[in-house]
This record gives sequence, C-alpha cells and structure tokens, in this order.
Amino acid sequence: MTRSSYPCPTPALSEEWFEAILRSLNDGVFCINEDWRITCYNPAAAAITGVPREEALGRHCREVFRSNICEKACALRYTMETDKPISNMAITMVNSKGNKVPVSISTAILKDKQGRIVGGVETIRDLSLVEQLRKELDARHSFEDILSKSPKMQHIFDMIPTIAESDSTVLITGESGTGKGLVARAIHNQSPRLDHPFVTVNCGAIPDTLLESELFGYKAGAFTNARRDKPGRFARAEGGTIFLDEIGDVSPAIQAKLLRVLQDKVFEPLGGVQSIRADVRIIAATNRILRDLVKEGRFRTDLYYRINVFRLELPPLRERMEDVPYLVNHFIAKLAVLKGKDISGVSPEGLGILMKHDYPGNVRELENIIEHSFVLCPGGLIQTNHMPKELQPGLTSPKRDTLHLVNEYEKELILDALRKNRWNRLQTARELGIHKTTLFRKIRKLGIDLPKKDGRSRK
Repeated sequence: MTRSSYPCPTPALSEEWFEAILRSLNDGVFCINEDWRITCYNPAAAAITGVPREEALGRHCREVFRSNICEKACALRYTMETDKPISNMAITMVNSKGNKVPVSISTAILKDKQGRIVGGVETIRDLSLVEQLRKELDARHSFEDILSKSPKMQHIFDMIPTIAESDSTVLITGESGTGKGLVARAIHNQSPRLDHPFVTVNCGAIPDTLLESELFGYKAGAFTNARRDKPGRFARAEGGTIFLDEIGDVSPAIQAKLLRVLQDKVFEPLGGVQSIRADVRIIAATNRILRDLVKEGRFRTDLYYRINVFRLELPPLRERMEDVPYLVNHFIAKLAVLKGKDISGVSPEGLGILMKHDYPGNVRELENIIEHSFVLCPGGLIQTNHMPKELQPGLTSPKRDTLHLVNEYEKELILDALRKNRWNRLQTARELGIHKTTLFRKIRKLGIDLPKKDGRSRK
C-alpha cells in the first residue's frame, strides 16, 4: 500500500503504526477527503458494510455507507459545515446484502497543521447485539401498551397484576393524556374477565340527558322515538369491565344510580320496572381531584369511597422526563411501520427541544408532536423545522404555550354560547353538550365574568 492511496493525515505516525491501529479497532472507521471520496477504511468498516476495502477506497462515501440519513441529513456533512462533532448517533444503514443494520456513528473533522479542513472521519459501531438487548430491556419497561422507565410507573406496573386478580373497583387519577385508559385496559387484560367485553364510557363527553340511557339502556316507549328496547353500556359489558372515564363530571342523579350498581349490583333501564343484575367490574378515572368535589358537595361521599377501593395516580410526563426519548423512539418506530417512511429518530437539537417542553397535554401531546414532525420530515432524522411552530427556536412565546392557547379557545367558545343564550347557563350547557356543573367549573377556571342578570325565566 502506498501513501498516495492512503492520504489520511498521519504525520506523527508511520504508515505501519497507523495501519496497525486501524486494524485493532472493533469499530469501523473511514475517512473522506474534500470530494467526499473514501481515503481510509479499516477491516471493521468492511465487516459492517459488507464492502471490501479495495472496493471502498476512492468511492463516494454514500455508495459504500448507505444509511437513512445520507441524502437528507448526513451527519458527516453537518460536522464539516458546522465544525461540531457528533457522538454516538443511532441510525440504520443497509449493508451490501441489502440487510438493515442498526449502528451508532460519531464524526469529526480532519485538519492539517495550518488548521485547514482536509476531510472528515466517521466511526461506526454495530449495534445489532445492543439492539437485541435493548428490546429485551424495553420489555421490562413496558406493560401491555404502556411504556415507562419511571420508578413511579414501574410501581404501578407491579401493582396491576395484583389489582387485576381482584374484582374490586379501581379509581385511576391523573392529568389528561397520562394514559388512564391504557391502564384501565391493562387491568382488564390481566384479569379473569379478559375474555369478556371491555366497554368505555366518556362521561364528560355525553350530555347528562343522554348519559343515563347510554349507561343503563331504555325500554320501548320510554320516550318519543324509543320504538324498541336498547341495551346500555352496562348490559353490553356483562361479565367484563366497564371503564367510566371522567367520572368527576357526572351529575348527582347519575351518581346515585351508579352507587346503586356498586352496592346492589343491579340497575334499571330508562322506562323499565324490573331490575337487571350487573356482573360488571367498574374502573373509574378522572383528571379532577374528587376529594375537593366531595368537600364542595358536588360528588357523593359514599360513591367516592365505593370507587376508591384501589387508587392509581398516574404522574404527568413533566415528572418523568426520562421517558421522553424512550417514547419518542417508540412513536417513530410505530409511525415508520404504519406509513412506510424511513425515519430513524430526532436530531440532537430536536431532542433538546423536546426535553425542555413541559407537556401540558402529557403523553398524548408528545405523540401528536411526533406525528406532526414525522409527516413533515422527508426522511432520515426529524429536524427542528419539522416540529410544530410553537416548539421551534425563536418562535416560542413562554406565555402562549399549548395549554394557554387551548384555554383561550375554550373561553371564547363558551363566551359565544353564553351571549347567544342571553347568559342562561343551563341553556348554554345544553347547547355545548356538557353538564351545567361542568360549565360552572369552566367559567370559574377560565375567569369568565358573568352579568348580574341572565336570561333565565322568572316564572
């Protein structure tokens, strides 16, 4: 081998020493010149890529090292243009046989004695074994469809099998988007009721006038247009589990009927005269603090203690930020399969932004951010410009975060409905399809000022 065929800058080392060092490395190493042609290439690089050294030297690097970032987000180009090295970036490459190989890469610039850039160097580490071990470790950090490395969530994972074996009622608390529905499903799937239905009811999304018939069904003739019997969600969940989401939003009348189901295991359809036995396990969830509602007289004390036999409190994502990179990789991998797009991860800058966000919408918000970014990213790594504008550097206003914008929109929506109904809160609640107590709570929370007189009847 001659120096002309191996023009890596090695002034302090003899050619034999340099060759020996490269051969001794377990990681693949290749150098490129300013024309992006490969100038040095060790045996480990040949083993990982499947391309022999004699075929690799002199070729353009992307012809040998074929990865999902070569065209759109080349790591070595980034380093050459910014003078910023990259360390241990996990990506996927394709070897000479067409097989995908998980690797991590690190990059650096090569300079001569005068400090002029004469090329770049990249190291490649085969992560095939690491990836296999990672999948085994991921299995320990997941339960059903719930993923977390957080000690708090791991404690919940440990409790679920024991809770599932009993038939007691469970109350799951936590902010919106923390995965209460996933935990409820996991409890059902681990329980002896697994082969029977799992029925979900979003109590906060169904108007109070309809919720009773949705839960308990109705008999023919119970009201206008009720031409035949219709079973409710409790009947459909017979033998299985019913998940009552946002139970803190139900009215006192519905609370009384739910209490009877819990105490006596029976219910009556709307318009019915005979009680029906209910072999159903109840799991309830709320993003509200039920103890406060009990003190305010807006939630029955006896019902609270009936549903609070086992209580699982899910921490918000901001309290388990160690899960963000883990969840990001999971969402990207899932989207890659669903949409057939070759995206391997998020750039270091992008991940830095995600780690600084406080996630008022929790895991659901993170998933939406990744889906938005995935759609806009053409391939390779998700960059900051693919992310929602409110997260991009220089465009984010601390006072106008996602939660603030949602509250502003909700406030305007409620104000419009109140004005339309001459400030009559009951009519406004009906139009919005929410219970009046939910409307009152939102009015206080959003700081809506009401006139002293409203449009209610004075009869």
